[in-house]
Amino acid sequence: MQAKHFKKRDTILEYLRHTNAHPSAEKIFTDLKAQIPDLAMGTVYRNLALFKEKGLVSSVATVHGVERFDANTDPHVHFICNQCDAVIDLHQMQIPETLYEAAEGCCGGKIADYQVAFSGTCRQCLNLMKSGEAV
Repeated sequence: MQAKHFKKRDTILEYLRHTNAHPSAEKIFTDLKAQIPDLAMGTVYRNLALFKEKGLVSSVATVHGVERFDANTDPHVHFICNQCDAVIDLHQMQIPETLYEAAEGCCGGKIADYQVAFSGTCRQCLNLMKSGEAV
């Protein structure tokens, strides 16, 4: 019985490691349900909490009240589309060292980690809006 539990855990973690979509718990559950018919929503939530606690995944954003997850825990910037709810990695964007210094100066502490997210309308949604299609 224990092996099944770890198989589910491993499958959830592998799913997260192989997607750039920043899925919600509900999306993970839906996508894995066919592969693991006895998967329960509670199992997904418990494992996500465990992964966050162990630093294996991070919660990158809450989009319309739904928490989104990322297995890439290296500091990087995200863009959240207000139209389609996409969460997009902006790996090419570097955060200047002066930002850390300014944050530490403001709080009087030492920055250990950060999350930066921009929000707006993604390129695909802008193109759809320009072409007159519904978003």
